[in-house]
Amino acid sequence: MAKKVKAIIKLYCPAAQANPAPPVGPALGQHGLNIMEFCKTFNERTKGREGLVLPVVITAFEDRSFKFIIKSP
Repeated sequence: MAKKVKAIIKLYCPAAQANPAPPVGPALGQHGLNIMEFCKTFNERTKGREGLVLPVVITAFEDRSFKFIIKSP
């Protein structure tokens, strides 16, 4: 059975430099998501693209899990 979507969050994050400071921390925290898990995964997936600010679409689920898509700048 599919997970229920709680929210869709759109952010702009610098590649390989996401951290829990605003805007990432408050945006994810208000939906109960694991901020450090997002930052670690995002930074790993964007290595090699330093210097770019990338749009990210995060889908938050009711069970507090999430998935995200990194768009082109």
